[in-house]
Amino acid sequence: MAEQAVGNAGRLSGWMRNRSLAARLILVAAIWSAIAIFIAGFVLVALYREASERAFDARLDVYVKAIVGEMAGGTPGAPAEPGNLGEPRFDLPASGWYWVVLDARSDEVLFSSLSLFGDRLKLPDLPVDGELRSVIVSPRGAELRVLQRRIIFAEAAAYRIAVAGETQELREREATFAGQVALTLLVLGIGLVGAIVLQVRIGLRPMAALRASLAAVRRGDAETVEEDLPPDLRPLGQELNALVRSNREVVERARTHVGNLAHALKTPLSVILNEVRAGHSPDARKIGEQAAVMRAQVNHHLERARMAAQRRVIGVSTEVSPVLVRLVKVMAKIHGERNVDVTLSGETGLRFRGEEHDLEEMAGNLIDNACKWARSRVEVSLQRLDGPGAGRLAIRVTDDGPGLSPEERAEALKRGRRLDETVPGTGLGLSIVVDLAALYGGEFTLSPSAAGGLSATLVLPMLEGGDAATPRISQT
Repeated sequence: MAEQAVGNAGRLSGWMRNRSLAARLILVAAIWSAIAIFIAGFVLVALYREASERAFDARLDVYVKAIVGEMAGGTPGAPAEPGNLGEPRFDLPASGWYWVVLDARSDEVLFSSLSLFGDRLKLPDLPVDGELRSVIVSPRGAELRVLQRRIIFAEAAAYRIAVAGETQELREREATFAGQVALTLLVLGIGLVGAIVLQVRIGLRPMAALRASLAAVRRGDAETVEEDLPPDLRPLGQELNALVRSNREVVERARTHVGNLAHALKTPLSVILNEVRAGHSPDARKIGEQAAVMRAQVNHHLERARMAAQRRVIGVSTEVSPVLVRLVKVMAKIHGERNVDVTLSGETGLRFRGEEHDLEEMAGNLIDNACKWARSRVEVSLQRLDGPGAGRLAIRVTDDGPGLSPEERAEALKRGRRLDETVPGTGLGLSIVVDLAALYGGEFTLSPSAAGGLSATLVLPMLEGGDAATPRISQT
């Protein structure tokens, strides 16, 4: 039992962890209100039952006293027989209301109400103090509440008086009252839950405003978080703004250091290359080759440092479709002499969580590479990912070129690797896409296309909040 209770508590705790703050507050308050209302209803019904039974017993006590009064009208050895006591039901057979007078020593029935109609009540024994309130079953099988009392008129004359009444009416009134209480408390409980929901919604409205303000900063629509908040939340807004400012300062310092390092290294390398170009010896050519490699490596690592710094900027986002429309137009012009048809389709309104320059570099490299190898057609598509990839977008570029084998696709992603020297380029394009995608937490894959060429898929983080029902773009 203890293990089951611990398990239930653990499941409840886990369920609560997956719920919002508003849901937790409403649920806890609703549970407590339900418990309090149930206890209040139970207490009210119990108090009503106790009051009803006291009133019933008081009524029986009145009848006992009436019987004693009428018996006292006789002689000490021969008491008078009581009448109907002003209650007609004592004269109706099996009416549910009965009285009986017995000899206290022999339990012989001396007098009884006409309602008993020859039956006998099964009465429990009286205690020493001479009075007993109890519940018995009538000859007809109904529940009776009984009051018994021992009366002594003279030293030799003791009598046992019992008055009983059916409790069915009493229980019906109790059930009616319990139903009314339950309905009243149910309405009260619903009202309390509604008030709790309203209270929580109003109380947490500043939290929703803070979340919206922070989302605006993340989207790049605002530079700072709104600080016009209640006193409890104002320090949180101030700390968030301090974090945003600190992040921007770190990024600016990183960009400054990157720029300084670029100037510090590029100038000596340019001098070395200019000097070796003047010579024609094998050593000069070797130095020139190595200096060119050094410059390429410096550019590569400086670019990676710049990308890493930019990726950590809070509030940077770029709408994807305008960038792709612009790139498609540019690539169609650049490769116009080859009559390559470049088309674009997909959703609008999707935002890439990153710099526009980096998106242009990644998508531009993919489209340019596809146009170089395509025979006649390049298709560019944009879509949001659902399911396991939710929160990300996919840019897919396919061509109808010769395609690549699995080994060639793996080789093409290596830095500086060119599979065909007759096609212009440095071989750095796809590897730059791989590096940039990795820095943003995205993915880049190559696969065969349906047209027999190559399909390049770039998956990038998407800024949530885009409209899933936005129109689709179609650019040819």
